[in-house]
Amino acid sequence: MIRFRSLLAVLLAVFSLEVSAEEVARITLDNVEKPPEFSPEEPVRSEFSASLAARYLDTAALHWQKQRKCGTCHTNFAYLLARPSLKAISPPSQEVRKFFESMVEERWESEGPRWDAEVVVTASLLAANDRLTTGKLNPVTRKAFKRMWGLQRKDGGWDWLECGWPPMESDAHYGVTLAALGAGMAPGGYASSDEAKAGVEGIRRYLLTNPPPSLHHRAMLLWASTRLGGLMEKRDQASVTSALFALQRPDGGWAMASLLEGWDGHKRKDDTRQELEKSDGYGTGFVTYVLRQGGVPARDGRLKRAIAWLKANQRESGRWFTRSPTRDTKHFISNAGTAFAVMAIDACLP
Repeated sequence: MIRFRSLLAVLLAVFSLEVSAEEVARITLDNVEKPPEFSPEEPVRSEFSASLAARYLDTAALHWQKQRKCGTCHTNFAYLLARPSLKAISPPSQEVRKFFESMVEERWESEGPRWDAEVVVTASLLAANDRLTTGKLNPVTRKAFKRMWGLQRKDGGWDWLECGWPPMESDAHYGVTLAALGAGMAPGGYASSDEAKAGVEGIRRYLLTNPPPSLHHRAMLLWASTRLGGLMEKRDQASVTSALFALQRPDGGWAMASLLEGWDGHKRKDDTRQELEKSDGYGTGFVTYVLRQGGVPARDGRLKRAIAWLKANQRESGRWFTRSPTRDTKHFISNAGTAFAVMAIDACLP
């Protein structure tokens, strides 16, 4: 008991927490309230709170699920990847996980998936969640992978949502890299199993013959290559690391839009300029996390500056703001930015 209390005290000190009853109250589908509107003017907190970050992630994911009854990369799928990082604060909502499991076992069986992309993201993020929680591949995840491999094209890719919404729904390359990441993160050596072998070879073939269209996707490939072999040579990994550090801003953060150079639709749909020179939650959280996965040590001064930026720029709601790279209406990318922010902070703990 003494050791447990000591560990808890260390965690609270690291996260600069004062956990109130309100902050740790469980949020469910029944009681979830609408998150505050996204605004660049939302005040910044005076100190970082992991409990508010957890509460915000719960609220955003469950409200999206309740209101829209669908999954999306930038909110409730991101939740599966990020929320386990805060399990020491409070347990992740099982209602989010169960929603995607029911999608696989019920809706897909009766109605089929809405898009092939839905299958790729579901299988990949369930697998990542398995690794980060139980450490075992869930039978539902295996079932989702089986459907995913059945949809794979001969070139190793999948039909993707190319809506002009970067970085997630603008090109097929993102989907293949996400599938690589999911297969590589799947517990129990799944990627080398007979069931996955042909599909994984298709992924490698696609990624070796289709170069990433932006630095963001090069970073995604770097991340995937740390989980699945045969995707990048070490010199290419080092090149991506150097390119990412070259875009670090003087304040220690990164601007997400600066990672999208080379994407054909880089111009915003509302004809306004991209935010290329202002650090944001997604850019800073994503890059910091990927660099850690790529082997950059947490003690590296550049990552320390990035973590300092993240802890100094959390908003009052518990999230981090990121301006949409498409239009100034719904900045949903802020939810994914919040996910990567908490993952980055967790990955850089001493």
